[in-house]
Amino acid sequence: MIYLKTDQDIEDMRPSCQLAASVLNMIESHIKPGVSTLELNDICHEYILSHNAIPAPLNYRGFPKSICTSINEVICHGIPNANHKLKDGDIINVDVTTILNGYHGDTSRTFLVGKVSKEARQLVEVTQQSLMKGIESVRLGGRIGDIGAAIQECVDPYGYSIVRDFVGHGIGKIFHEDPQVPHYGRKGHGQRIEAGMVFTIEPMINQGDWKCEILEDDWTAVTTDGKLSAQFEHTIAVKSNGEVEILTLATR
Repeated sequence: MIYLKTDQDIEDMRPSCQLAASVLNMIESHIKPGVSTLELNDICHEYILSHNAIPAPLNYRGFPKSICTSINEVICHGIPNANHKLKDGDIINVDVTTILNGYHGDTSRTFLVGKVSKEARQLVEVTQQSLMKGIESVRLGGRIGDIGAAIQECVDPYGYSIVRDFVGHGIGKIFHEDPQVPHYGRKGHGQRIEAGMVFTIEPMINQGDWKCEILEDDWTAVTTDGKLSAQFEHTIAVKSNGEVEILTLATR
């Protein structure tokens, strides 16, 4: 079931979405070689609490930490750990979801650690471009399939693959709602886009095969071939006048 939001609902979501964006801006200066993912988690946790909000991932379906930290071949849902220390040349996705005034704000970004290879940098840049192309395809009366088609059009020329096991999702007072938003698809197909829809677009793009496996912790998803994966995510809203807004676009 899709929960359509009023324009006032969307306004009420904005502070949480902006807080999530500010967490990513804040943590950027801490992402450097030698820092553990647990340190990043703890910094984000305290920052979120200091803004009278709650880190949504903590204890969500048993997830043990406040953010997700996914390094190199980890596609998503990496669990922060004191033994996972960043190294020069790594890429790391930090995925943040906040709850403020009862509403969720969900966003993620892949950061470069130190001096990164040309190949890794290109993957990250193309992944970010694919997110923006997906967002640009959203229009009132369009189809969910338009989003995946736009992402594929951006990614395919580079020979990258799009993860199919994880999708974007509706969001509001509930963390994960309908509609599901695949990052591959056919233009003109899928659920029609209506005013009041609020959902994430969060393409996960792999250097190699799109398939993944889940590690023994039941959360961490990794590429089956050990090649790099990158991800970017925004929460977007379709307002009553047809305007499409990125709620998690950071305002510095």
